[in-house]
Amino acid sequence: MYRLEYQHKHEELVGDLLHSERGDPKLESITPHGEWYSPRIRKSMEGWGPKPRVYPVPAGLAEKSLDWKRERVIAVAARFLGYGYQHHHIPDWDPPADWPWKKTCVGHNGKGVDCSNFTSFVYNQGFGVKMSSAIERQSELKHAEEGGEATPIERVSIGQKYAVREKLLRTGDLLYIRGREDGPITHVVLWVGSVGRSPGEVPLIIDSHGAGVTDEDGQAIPCGVRVRPFREDSWYNRCASHAHRIFR
Repeated sequence: MYRLEYQHKHEELVGDLLHSERGDPKLESITPHGEWYSPRIRKSMEGWGPKPRVYPVPAGLAEKSLDWKRERVIAVAARFLGYGYQHHHIPDWDPPADWPWKKTCVGHNGKGVDCSNFTSFVYNQGFGVKMSSAIERQSELKHAEEGGEATPIERVSIGQKYAVREKLLRTGDLLYIRGREDGPITHVVLWVGSVGRSPGEVPLIIDSHGAGVTDEDGQAIPCGVRVRPFREDSWYNRCASHAHRIFR
């Protein structure tokens, strides 16, 4: 039902992830892959698993256009579509069934990440931009780390009106959502923007989320990393707080 259509060729956007060590699932962590399921990691990290590595800035990034950078955010994120909603630091950590596990909608241990670990990992792997994966801290960041240097993060006020938000948000923006309209921030999504295609021309997002979200036909969207609609009557819109923009 939902499609992603890029102006740049897919190979141009994520070829390095497809054909080099940068995209190797076994190299997602600072912990060597052979130790991912070791007693040390089990004792120190429990259900969160090994921490992510800090990726270098991709070669030639400074020469890339703004549109290319924004599309790459979504292309990197889309590589994890179908992964489960798990409280993990890295998406490809796949612990045994008897490993400590924080219950989620998936119903079992397995590959996956939660919302803010997902957005943090996408920018880290895609651009070497490192930011906190703790949701409330991430939502208040003013700088991220890129190649050892501070990169300013623009905080975008999105107003109260749905139509205004559609116009203000850009592909690759991080949009933060409150648990309830007057509550703390509990969720973050990636704004798909111009590369998204939906039957009813509804704006799209990518996030790692639990159950309870439906598509335009009223069909339940499985929990985990998925493309989802940003409808006017949705929780996403009602409880939207603000956005962060890395590339501008």
